[in-house]
Amino acid sequence: MAREKGGFWVGLAASVFYPLGRLTGRRRYQGREHLPDTGGGALLVGNHVSYLDPVHTALFVHTAGRVPRFLAKDSLWKVPVLGRILRGSGQIPVYRDTADAQQSLAAGTRALADGKIVIIYPEGTITRDPDGWPMHSRTGVARMALASDVPVVPLIHWGTREVYDHYRKRFRPLPRTDMVVRAGDPVDLSAYRGRPLDSGLLREVTDLIMSRVRDLLAEVREEAAPTEFYRRSPERETG
Repeated sequence: MAREKGGFWVGLAASVFYPLGRLTGRRRYQGREHLPDTGGGALLVGNHVSYLDPVHTALFVHTAGRVPRFLAKDSLWKVPVLGRILRGSGQIPVYRDTADAQQSLAAGTRALADGKIVIIYPEGTITRDPDGWPMHSRTGVARMALASDVPVVPLIHWGTREVYDHYRKRFRPLPRTDMVVRAGDPVDLSAYRGRPLDSGLLREVTDLIMSRVRDLLAEVREEAAPTEFYRRSPERETG
């Protein structure tokens, strides 16, 4: 299997993430065949249930021979050492609710055009849905998807919240849990391409993509998915 070259900083991150991935559970990665070979871009759109998700997303992509590029909140770049790793490995800061927010989407779109694997969690934070289903999501994912001629691949995580539940402040690595990461068939957006990018279209495409994510999660959980996306209370929308 040909492997995309990541350089020193990606190698350094891998040296931390692989042991951490083994520590936090049994890896059950499925659907890596939906990622394009080296040189082909793809937008991976994931649900978000735990701060462990990026660890297992990164390993899912890296074990497929590709280098993950995350859209992540800009405050992480201010953390000593971590910020240097993020910059060195080509991650993309997101400046939410600022004049620079569009720059983040533009940077992600350029990375896709350059044949990179870009990961986005459109909910913007860990889901607050009590049952762990995806929330009502931000429309930046639709803007990137429609601006790029690359596969838009739904991706789910399940099991990570059992190990680390941020809202309950609980870390429980034992007994060991299956860390499921599964990618599904790319979302067909051909009916939406070439249309004016107004708010209605962006909302419709975002909900379509996240519906595919939710359906994939329902398959893994072997449960019926809710018909509506959970909405946070207004005072928490910036969380």
